[in-house]
Parts: sequence; structure tokens; C-alpha cells
Amino acid sequence: MNNKNIILKAENISKQYRLGTVGTGTLSHDLNRLWHKIRGKEDPYLKVGEVNDRTSKGSSEYVWALKDINFEVEAGEVLGIIGKNGAGKSTLLKILSKVTSPSTGSIKSRGRIASLLEVGTGFNPELTGRENVYLNGAILGMTKKEITSKLDEIIEFSGCERYIDTPTKRYSSGMTVRLAFAVAAFLEPEILVVDEVLAVGDAEFQKKAIGKMQDISKEGGRTVLFVSHNMVSVQNLCTKAILMEHGKIINYGDTKDVIDFYLSHDQINFSKEYSVEKSEKEVYIKNFKVLSDIQTGQSFHFKVEIESKVSVITQFALSISTIESQPIYQIYSGHVGESFTLNEGKNTIECRVDSLPLVHGVYEMNLWLGTSAVAYDFLKGVINFEVIEGAIKRNGPISSKNGYSIIQDANWKIYG
Repeated sequence: MNNKNIILKAENISKQYRLGTVGTGTLSHDLNRLWHKIRGKEDPYLKVGEVNDRTSKGSSEYVWALKDINFEVEAGEVLGIIGKNGAGKSTLLKILSKVTSPSTGSIKSRGRIASLLEVGTGFNPELTGRENVYLNGAILGMTKKEITSKLDEIIEFSGCERYIDTPTKRYSSGMTVRLAFAVAAFLEPEILVVDEVLAVGDAEFQKKAIGKMQDISKEGGRTVLFVSHNMVSVQNLCTKAILMEHGKIINYGDTKDVIDFYLSHDQINFSKEYSVEKSEKEVYIKNFKVLSDIQTGQSFHFKVEIESKVSVITQFALSISTIESQPIYQIYSGHVGESFTLNEGKNTIECRVDSLPLVHGVYEMNLWLGTSAVAYDFLKGVINFEVIEGAIKRNGPISSKNGYSIIQDANWKIYG
């Protein structure tokens, strides 16, 4: 690494796995590899293999979990790694952490690497929390004196003081990841690698962990590699991001640009309609359709077809969340005292909002049908859609409650 500020560099990293077997495969394959190695030839099985698409059935028994990965990370940088499940994110982190080796390519790094790849990584369940702190510190190359000087801070941050002398096999997954993160963060590695494990912790701990990672990167000048499906956390924490798909990097650069590309890429199927043929539910949403353009400040109009096997009185709610499932907007007939009498068979409800107060972006829609006593039907993330940019009009009452930033009144009507 010629640039003194580059702390981690991946060059042509690829990782191949053989499906359905443990190890490299059969004895004949191993002998064939050995024969090629003796003659100074390339591994013959690196010439075969398919893209690692878990959703499709392939013809080859070899797959590339990673293929030709190249990137550099500067000291003090926080790099986010995002992508769908099975994209190769965790495999890449395992190679960077030296848990496994690449099939081809090399990793060059400066300094110690601490990894949080799974809940309780590096913990011995028979040892107490305190003993595991010393064990992990020793693995990182810390002296006992250095670990002792940080011990009180580690215990305080983890919130596990009462259980610190209890074997970690009796810890909950949340307690384990709290202590494991505290050890990794406070023992001051030059590179901290964090996979999705923080999702196990509660909201209060996630906030503390994000704050701590920001501190160690900004104030300590240390490098963080962060894998998460929470785009809000990635946006707030990371200075750059990598988007992976089928074991390859398909976008690399500014965090916001990469996230916007991810959310608008063909990873998400946009729609304005939902339908189902039949359901075992007594009352259910059979069809939902947006009848207008979904544009900031413009009229928002939709229709819901409800199939009912009985005559009931119900209410309807539509809520909108960010693609990361953060609730922000709700229209609920109960807010204007509107209830609907459903007859047996098909019923149709229409709703119109004068001005949609959502900024340009990608969102998901949730539908609810019920009363304060019973929920007849609930569809989460039933539609993914994009709001087209426009001017926000401040017409009609808008308030905030029930976890939603925007609660808006609407005009409702029902007909058979």
C-alpha cells in the first residue's frame, strides 16, 4: 500500500464454495488440485462456477460467493456494506477478518482487526463475562495491564455489571452482543468490523453503539466496516458505502448516492396495486389500487375492495413507512369519526387526500382493516412505490402521534 493513509486494501478477492459438501469435495478433486499445484498450474476448479444467486437453480456444483472484489479504505473512514441477503457481505467480512481465506486475491491491512460477525463471536460460554473480556483482549494482542485499564469502561458501557462474573452461556443474545461490542470497541483495534449483530440489541443500545462507532472513527481515527440492512443507521454513520449483489460490487462511493441507487435499483419492484384471489379470513382486503399519481403536494386517491362473509362495522387505515420500515404517515378513517358498514360480499371504499405531504423518495405501504377490538386484516409492506418530487401544499389539518410523523385527515366514501 503506497498511500500511507490507506489502512485496508482488497485486491481481486474471490471466494468459491462447493455446494452440498463439507470441505473441498471428493478425493479425486483434491488429488486433481494437488497435481495442478505440483506442476505450478492454477486450481482447475476456479475456472468453473456460477454466480451466487440463491433464488435460482444452477447447473454447476460450484458457486462464487465473491467475485473480483476491489476497494480501499482510508484510516478513520466508516465504510458501509449493504445489499440483499446472500449478496456476499458476511463472506467478505469473514475474509477481511481472516476467519476464512479467499480463493483468489489478497487482503492488505495495517493494525489489529476486531470483528463482531455473530452474537458472541470469540466468547467461551463456560467463562464469565469478565474472563471473556480478558480472553478477547489477549486475542487482539492486548496485555493484561491494558485490558484492566479499560475494564471498568467496558462493563459500564455494556450494562452487564450485575452479570459480569456469571458464565456467558447464561446471557441472553442481547446481553452477549452488548458485552462483545463493548470489548471490540474499547480495546482500541485499528479496524472494527461489525456485521448485522447490533440488530439483536434494543433501541437504546443500538443508539449507544452507533454513537461509539462515530466516536472511535472521528476522535480515535480508527476505521469501521459496518454491515446493516438499516439504511438510516448506514446513512448516519458511514462516510462511504459499497453495494453488493450476487458476490460483486455494483456501486461504490458516497453513502447517500449508493443508498439512493440501492433503493431505486431493480432490487425493489414498484407497484400501485395489490390483489388476492381468496382468503380464509372472514373479512379481508381483496384489492387495493392507487388511482392517482403519487406526487408531493398533489391529490392522493385510492380505492379498496373488501370481501366480507358477514355484515360488520369496521374502520380502515393506510400507513406509509420508509423502505427501512420507519413509520412516517397515516390516514385513518377513525380520525374523522368515519366507520363503514360492510355487507356480505364485495364492498368498496374510496379515499381522497387533497395534498400528499411526502417528499421525493421510496416508501412502502401498509393496510389495516378492523376496529379497536379486532383487526380483520393487516398487510405490511404490501406495495413499494416512489413519490415523485413536487411542491408541498399546506392544506388541511396535519398532526403527529401514534409513532407517525404525519397524521392527515381525508375524505372517505363507501359503496357496494
